[in-house]
Amino acid sequence: MDDNETATVTGHDVTTITCVCGNTVSQAGLIQANSDGVPVYAGGNTPVPDTMAKWPPDEDLYTLCPSCGRVYRDATIEETGTAPVAFRVDVTAAPIAEAIRDHWNLST
Repeated sequence: MDDNETATVTGHDVTTITCVCGNTVSQAGLIQANSDGVPVYAGGNTPVPDTMAKWPPDEDLYTLCPSCGRVYRDATIEETGTAPVAFRVDVTAAPIAEAIRDHWNLST
């Protein structure tokens, strides 16, 4: 991975990310994740599925591209208006693949 990879973002809004791979919220979607790239569960008072991470108490959120595994740190985007790739995860293997599947199943 190129350490200088940066997604396109409008303003300081994480919902406007166009991932380096071309994915957006309105295409394959983007998922809120924790600092390990694991999708977080925002289901309120219901139990967190075993495959997903709890909402971080410090609200240090990241945005995961489920198409390519690039992860962006939300605080960086909100503070600087830029979206450098923080790290990548393997979206085809456990545990990330299961968490992505469960995220989409719970979102529908």
